[in-house]
Amino acid sequence: MTAALSFIHRFEPATVPGLAPLLLLHGTGGDENDLLPLGHMLAPGAALLSPRGKVSEGGAPRFFRRRAEGVFDLDDVRRRADELAEFIREARTAYDLAAPIAVGFSNGANIAAAILYRQPDALAGAVLLRAMVPLPEAPAGDLAGRPVLILSGSMDPIVPAENAGRLTAVLGQAGANVDHRVLPVGHGLSQADVNLSKQWLDKASAPAARG
Repeated sequence: MTAALSFIHRFEPATVPGLAPLLLLHGTGGDENDLLPLGHMLAPGAALLSPRGKVSEGGAPRFFRRRAEGVFDLDDVRRRADELAEFIREARTAYDLAAPIAVGFSNGANIAAAILYRQPDALAGAVLLRAMVPLPEAPAGDLAGRPVLILSGSMDPIVPAENAGRLTAVLGQAGANVDHRVLPVGHGLSQADVNLSKQWLDKASAPAARG
């Protein structure tokens, strides 16, 4: 059963031992069900934890507020990233999970990046699909080889190429092991995103380190 925690969420227990759990973080307008099929494709048999963002933008769930397209409410980003990191800790206790690898799309990728900036110990790594730099300050902690995959679209009208490149540089300077790929696509996900993410996760997620 799904436990009563601080975020509305879906949880699916692992059916294959030793795989890192995935934290699935939807884009604007998604919910806790959105990325479950993607999670099954990327890491068959892994535990899946999928929360719903608490912010509503005209009825569309998000993980933090924004002032305009690409213009974030920075104080809200910080608060919501810390709030989501606390939910991860709750869920790890409730479901007896290892630290998860985040798989986030768009707004979900941005909140995952913000967690890496502010509370990196909450995540074992991250797949950031169409992510932007979430905060102007440098990451607060040493990312110490934390694996991160960033997949950008060369025709993305929302995420400037310079911005994704800057995110790659900032995370790398903080110690993360970052693999940044630019695909010939727009903002939406493609089969190439699925294939590259699965290949990367096959290497990064097994065996999962508990603790």
